[in-house]
Amino acid sequence: MLPAEIQNLPTPAAIAAWDAGALTGGSCELGELVLWTTREKLVELCRFLKHEQKFTRLVAVTCIDRYPVEPRFEVVYLLHSIERNERLRLKVAVHSSDAVVPTVTGVWAGANWYEREVFDMFGVRFEGHPDLRRILMPDYWQGHPLRKDFPVHGHKYSYKDE
Repeated sequence: MLPAEIQNLPTPAAIAAWDAGALTGGSCELGELVLWTTREKLVELCRFLKHEQKFTRLVAVTCIDRYPVEPRFEVVYLLHSIERNERLRLKVAVHSSDAVVPTVTGVWAGANWYEREVFDMFGVRFEGHPDLRRILMPDYWQGHPLRKDFPVHGHKYSYKDE
């Protein structure tokens, strides 16, 4: 259920008219709309937002680690409607035991590298991603350095023979 202060805003109202179950929550923080969805509805909702609501620009995909709280991760999609000059944060909560969300590379091709970065730094997997592999850390790196339980001095490892 959406809070009363955002239910009648154009974007949440359009989403509710399209699919009443697409949103699980929302708020308006610092003048920017924040909407929550489930991973099951994510791709459909992103298509709707891009094609019907004109959020044609995917600014970034990032992640928040709420360790030790569960669900541990919040995968965050920063969207921008150039036509209306409106910004939107779309969030999906993900448990650490099943840190997987579907890829949105079929909606925005530019999500490719953003999703790889989230995978590399936080370990969240993007199901259906065309090339999910490390992008910032070397292949031999163990773990995901932006997780809050990652050791401050890193894991001990040895370099592979070159």
